[in-house]
Amino acid sequence: MIRAVAGRIARFLVTLFITSVLIFAFMRILPGDPAEVVLGTGATEEALAQTRAEFGLDRPLIVQYWEWISGIPFGDFGVSFITGQDISPVVLDRLSVSLILVSCAMVLALFIAIPLGSWAAVRHNRPDGIAISASTQFGIAIPNFLAGMLLVAVFALALGWLPANSWMPPTYDPLEFLRHLILPVVALAAVQAAIMTRYVRTAVLEILGDDWMRTARAKGLSRFQALVRHGLRNAALPALTVSGIQLTTLVTGAVVIEQVFVIPGIGSELLDAVANRDHLTVQSIVMLLALITLTINFVVDLLYVVLDPRTAATR
Repeated sequence: MIRAVAGRIARFLVTLFITSVLIFAFMRILPGDPAEVVLGTGATEEALAQTRAEFGLDRPLIVQYWEWISGIPFGDFGVSFITGQDISPVVLDRLSVSLILVSCAMVLALFIAIPLGSWAAVRHNRPDGIAISASTQFGIAIPNFLAGMLLVAVFALALGWLPANSWMPPTYDPLEFLRHLILPVVALAAVQAAIMTRYVRTAVLEILGDDWMRTARAKGLSRFQALVRHGLRNAALPALTVSGIQLTTLVTGAVVIEQVFVIPGIGSELLDAVANRDHLTVQSIVMLLALITLTINFVVDLLYVVLDPRTAATR
């Protein structure tokens, strides 16, 4: 177990290092000079050289990389080439908004998928089980942005129950915060819930026919009782895999939802930085998103070992 965990930590750190190098290198080979972006194409060579020196762009690449990457663990993302201000407060503030949105959407998706998927598996040959399976196909077919626009049209414009867009920090007004949160969270969770419901259904169906489940039924337990007491742990492994994948999908999908609902999240900040050609801000946000994705995969990998130690030798 210890060796397996140590191996996964080493693999995570190596992957993180390689990812940081690739992101840094990619931003350096993109066309365009940050100094020209700031001063304009009509700037003199002397002014450009002075600006590059102020930004540290005249230093060796290895020095630039180290100054950038060594500050990230401490929340220091550097200074924006465009505004000349510290990137960290803006990025961390926007990230907190996105994390609230993504975490709430993931909790809602799991809250829907686990009971519905289990029920659809137990009653797979009954009308209600068939109806749940059919409804997941409908949910998968609708993109997040379309679900968001439909929710706005119905619950914000037609019924007037909820606000159509914008964001309210929870510290200002908790009730308004929840009202502004409902539609984007539902829009973001809808597709993920449909996908995970199908995976949970498949995972539960596979274990319902196992010998130990029949033994539990022979002891007098109903199919659903046997599933809850003995089956969900075994069904959790494939469901855990797809949950990790969908969580990373939620992180990237939040970029679109933030645009639909005018939410000042990390995705909106990334698009603004790209539009303004703010290379260092783009570089830092992409690295932050990559770190979140790799961390999610790392945690899922560790949970595999905890739930089933037999996988330690094979994964």
